[in-house]
Formats: sequence, structure tokens, C-alpha cells
Amino acid sequence: MRIWLNGALLDDEATVSPLDHGLTTGDGVFETIKIESGRPFAVRRHLDRLVRSAVGLGLPAPDVAAIESGIDAVVAADPGIPFGRLRITYTGGVSPLSSDRGTSGPTVVIATQEIKRPSPVSAIVTVPWVRNERSAVAGLKTTSYAENVRALAYAKERGGSEAIFANTIGNLSEGTGSNIFCVYDGELVTPTLASGALAGVTRGLVLEWFGGVERDVPLEHLFDAEEIFLTSTTRDVQAIHRVDDHALPAPGTITAQVTKIFTERSLENPNP
Repeated sequence: MRIWLNGALLDDEATVSPLDHGLTTGDGVFETIKIESGRPFAVRRHLDRLVRSAVGLGLPAPDVAAIESGIDAVVAADPGIPFGRLRITYTGGVSPLSSDRGTSGPTVVIATQEIKRPSPVSAIVTVPWVRNERSAVAGLKTTSYAENVRALAYAKERGGSEAIFANTIGNLSEGTGSNIFCVYDGELVTPTLASGALAGVTRGLVLEWFGGVERDVPLEHLFDAEEIFLTSTTRDVQAIHRVDDHALPAPGTITAQVTKIFTERSLENPNP
């Protein structure tokens, strides 16, 4: 593994300070970019969101040109990845052991990792906790992921590969690292961003390339869906055959159409 840390290309012995605010308080943002046959996908969109998340968290705007150089460096250093993820982590840097930020400037880490391809069909589990759509970090891709870690473990203990949150008013929101789409009466629907859901890159591409409606969906209506699929950077479009104990056909007709269009358009343009 090769790691780009604050401008230097290092190996997996690279380290950050134990006083880094990303470590001590979760003060940071990140992006995960899919690598397909040694090529990163949708870099521009991911970097745009990295900037939005950093500024939304009150961090300095990232140096996008420098990060692009870091991406090029780590991909060139490990060019043989058939399928994997490239992770950009951007934190508040060395800081006091408190919520106050220091003055040393941000820490930037870029790393790649080969991973197994997700199954094209999977199961999801609703969780007893909620996504706070009014949180100060709602809609930001932050490194404060403890509630997602807890929820994902809960889902996996129950045979699912992803946990699904409602928000504080009982509407469907998102997964721990995915967006959710449902089909009702042949219409493709996904929760609004006001639900607290992250503006997923794959979510946005599905809406652009295939279409669909953004609207509030009460959590209990999840079990009325004719089809369900998840979208995320490494899942792309993943059909869902079970929600808790409720079975679904997977992939359904619309899910199969979305998958086909997404695959074709992604191959045509690796940086849409």
C-alpha cells in the first residue's frame, strides 16, 4: 500500500500525530472513490463534495490541485488494482486535546486499497436509531462515523449488509454509507436531501442518467415498495431482496434498467 500524506508518497508505515483532531475528536471529512481496472471514477464530483464538506465543517477549503496530484501519485504507485477504493481524508490537523482547533493546518491522507466486489443483491436492516436531519453536520461527509459503525454492526448481526436510518420525524433517510431508492407504482423514488441523507455521487448520477423523484417517504412505507436498491461508490446499484423479514424480488425490472444504464454511462465517461 502506498499512502500520500501531506504531499509525500509513503508506505503503510505512514503516521499522523496522536494529537490530530481527526483522531481525537473526529474533526475531519473524507471521500471514497471507486477504482475500476486501475482507474478512479468520478473524481471531479468527489472533490467537489470534499470541498463542500470541509467548508461546511468550518475547515479551510482543500487545495484541490494538490489533492489531484496525490490521487495521481497513489494510483500510479499501485496501478494493478482491479477493483478497489481510494480514500481521501482531510482533518483539522494537530490541535489541543479539546474541541478547539489548532493552527498547524489540515492533515491530508490519500490511500488506495483493493477490495472484493460487493454482491449485486443484498439485504438491509432498519435500525432503532435515527439520522438527525437538523444536525450541524447533516449532509456533510465527516469522519465522525461512530453511529454508522454501531448501526452497521447491528445490521450485520441480523443478516444484512447495510443499516437503514429514518430521521427524527420518521421519514426514510439513508444507509450508513449508501442512499436508498424505492419503486412505488412503477415510479422511482428517493428521499430528499432534507431528510438528512448525504448527496451521494452515485445517487446524483442515477437521478441524472435515469430519472426519479425526490420526496419524503415515511419509514413504514419502505415495506410497501415494489423494488428497492441502494447506491454508493463501491456498490454502484445494488438490488435488495430483503428488508428486515420482508422479502422482495431482486433485481426488479426498474432496478435492472437502472443498473444497465449506470454501467453503460460509467464506461463511456469515467469522470462524469
